[in-house]
Amino acid sequence: MLQTAVHYCLHFLAIGLIAYFYDKQHWKKAWLILIATMAVDIDHIFATPLFDPTRCGIGYHPLHSEIAILGYIIGAIVIRNKLIKLIFIGLLFHMFTDLIDCLWTFSKCETCYIQSKIYEWMALFKN
Repeated sequence: MLQTAVHYCLHFLAIGLIAYFYDKQHWKKAWLILIATMAVDIDHIFATPLFDPTRCGIGYHPLHSEIAILGYIIGAIVIRNKLIKLIFIGLLFHMFTDLIDCLWTFSKCETCYIQSKIYEWMALFKN
């Protein structure tokens, strides 16, 4: 229950702070744009089962893959257009929020961690 509340507070409320600091004059518009970046979760429809509370979406869903995340990082750094940059920032913060959720799940379920893509990624750094 607390994990879900924190997850959705980050997805909806924390991005309000990002929007405010990104563009104080037009923060409401920026907030709506950041909320719209949650459409990245459309890739969840390809998952079977559609919802699995023990599954970490990072590395599992196509728009949550390492390649996609790398693209979001590059976009947030390289893009100069303020609107498009904000979209990349929103996508990147979405991944950060989902990562926090994954880590929380892993703290309660070691098998969930071992079966995740994050476990594979961490193994690369151990060698």
